Amino acid sequence: MDKKPVSTELLTINTIRALAIDAIDKANSGHPGLPLGAAPIAYSLFNDHLSFDPKNPKFDNRDRFILSAGHGSMLNYALLHVFGYDVSIEDIKTFRQENSICTGHPEVNVCPGVETTTGPLGQGIANAVGMAIAEARLANKFNKDGYKIVDHYTYALCGDGCMQEGIAYEAASLAGTLELGKLIVLYDDNDITIEGNTDIAFKEDVGKTHEAMGWQVLYVKDANDVKAISKAIAKAKKEKTKPSLIIIKSVIGYGSPLAGKADCHGAPLGLENTTKTKQALGYDYPAFTIPEEVEEFKKASIKKGEKVSSDWKKLFNKYEKAYPELAKEYKKWISNEIVDLSDKTDLWEFAKDDASRGYSSTVLNKLINYVPNLMGGSADLGPSNKSVMKAFGDFTSQYRNGQNMHFGIREHAMGAIVNGMYLHGGVIPYCATFFVFTDYMKGAMRMASIMKLPIVYVMTHDSIGVGEDGPTHEPIEHLSALRATPNMNVFRPADGRETTAAWIYALKANCPTTIALSRQTLPMLNGSGEEALKGGYVIAKEDGDEPQVIIIATGSEVYPSIKAKEILREHGIDARVVSMPCMEAFDKQPADYKESVLPKSVRARLAVEAGASIAWGKYVGLDGDTICIDHFGESAPAKTLFTKYGFTAENIANKAKELI
Repeated sequence: MDKKPVSTELLTINTIRALAIDAIDKANSGHPGLPLGAAPIAYSLFNDHLSFDPKNPKFDNRDRFILSAGHGSMLNYALLHVFGYDVSIEDIKTFRQENSICTGHPEVNVCPGVETTTGPLGQGIANAVGMAIAEARLANKFNKDGYKIVDHYTYALCGDGCMQEGIAYEAASLAGTLELGKLIVLYDDNDITIEGNTDIAFKEDVGKTHEAMGWQVLYVKDANDVKAISKAIAKAKKEKTKPSLIIIKSVIGYGSPLAGKADCHGAPLGLENTTKTKQALGYDYPAFTIPEEVEEFKKASIKKGEKVSSDWKKLFNKYEKAYPELAKEYKKWISNEIVDLSDKTDLWEFAKDDASRGYSSTVLNKLINYVPNLMGGSADLGPSNKSVMKAFGDFTSQYRNGQNMHFGIREHAMGAIVNGMYLHGGVIPYCATFFVFTDYMKGAMRMASIMKLPIVYVMTHDSIGVGEDGPTHEPIEHLSALRATPNMNVFRPADGRETTAAWIYALKANCPTTIALSRQTLPMLNGSGEEALKGGYVIAKEDGDEPQVIIIATGSEVYPSIKAKEILREHGIDARVVSMPCMEAFDKQPADYKESVLPKSVRARLAVEAGASIAWGKYVGLDGDTICIDHFGESAPAKTLFTKYGFTAENIANKAKELI
């Protein structure tokens, strides 16, 4: 009997499925369920709607596609291969292996075509919201009649797991409020998670929830109905004010003997089940084989993509002639590059003593003269964080020209949204809240660290200086937790000039930076300045050739440490005070510089910081000591707590004497 002819469309979809399960079997690791069920969804998007150039995957006006359900990464790699990206069969064969671009979960800047690193569920949806915000801001600024140089969509593919994460709802709520009509989320709704059917823990009507948050919600009954999916996406694109959620019913592990079961979520099918799956799909090709028809499809995709980016380049060339100054500014913005700030002397000048959160506000509102594409805001704490750029309005559904963001009380989503804003390109994002609430943001901050995104975190109320608010709002372990995070800079400035150094360092860094800022006033200190860019420096030198004791302090504890030096002098003890605003920056300095600041010959060392002591051992050594806080705070006026916990010049001096 002759085989029934298979359309190129179905053959391409089944090739994507087959590549995914073959790679997962070879790696003996991965998640076959989502690729088998969602392949038609992704195919429909890429084939009918997504604007991209596989040979120029970073071209400015491409649509952004995010696989929020990052565990289904083999769907992404198979998709990219079939549509002509530089992801070879050999790359796919190395899935989840050392040095492979086909990593266990998608990683940006590792695999071409991957827009962001995903895996922790819900993060990708929030990243997509950030990208849509950036697109809207840039479109408003740069587009002119006849010249829509910024005009693209952001798509996210998610699953039931994403929809159970709180971050997804935090982000979706803001997206609805901001009326981000060019954001489209495709929900692969298969009713299965690792532990079984979703109804054991999740019976929510996701559609009605999103409608209540201001989304357009569309439904597709069968994930294998490519035409219905395409029609739904087309309808979503016509909606200009509401973001769209397309709920598509699918079968996890479609075509396999384990279809519809949790067993195929996160384990290889195995050779026997893979063979049966291919038979059920009518796919009769050896492992890692691309049918001739699909190879031709790939060539057509490449040609189509080249035209897409070429047409945009032609449009931009005309735009450049019509609006040369605006085009020049666009290029600066989209590059995410920061101008040289080393000669901007006004950044180092302050009119009066202030809390470091106040110094930060002063610096921020000067920086916008040099970094005009700064865009950011707070989790409903702008007046307390002092994170508002006074020269700019608020970005809202009605005013896209604003660059101050109101993220709402949504710390986790805020962190992931600014990641998406940076990844989109064109804006330099920052976000702010109380330092203690980095607990809520940590997942997104960790993702920024993994991706090495230079996000600036303005974290105020940095210690027991919060005072009467009590232990729930007084950060203790937070400095240490963030210092323990790879690729995270942590600055705790002692005055205005150190705050300037923190901002400059953060904007020029190749990874995120947390700037921990005080609520209480910190006086300007003699000896502070650009040396703070090195992370640690001598702010108060000893009188003789070598100090008898070194006091190392950060933030609000630097000033009493300098006062302690004066007390020690009266007792005939020669002390040096080192300000250490950023351990990470100091640790990167040359060995001779570090030795000049902390000479090995001086073993009497005292670290002073209103936070946990765990990070200080490498600096004070076995013979040193700390004045820190290894317990939670309490509710009382700040001055009372600083005195009670030993952060006074007198106690610092006494502890230093004990070390000699």
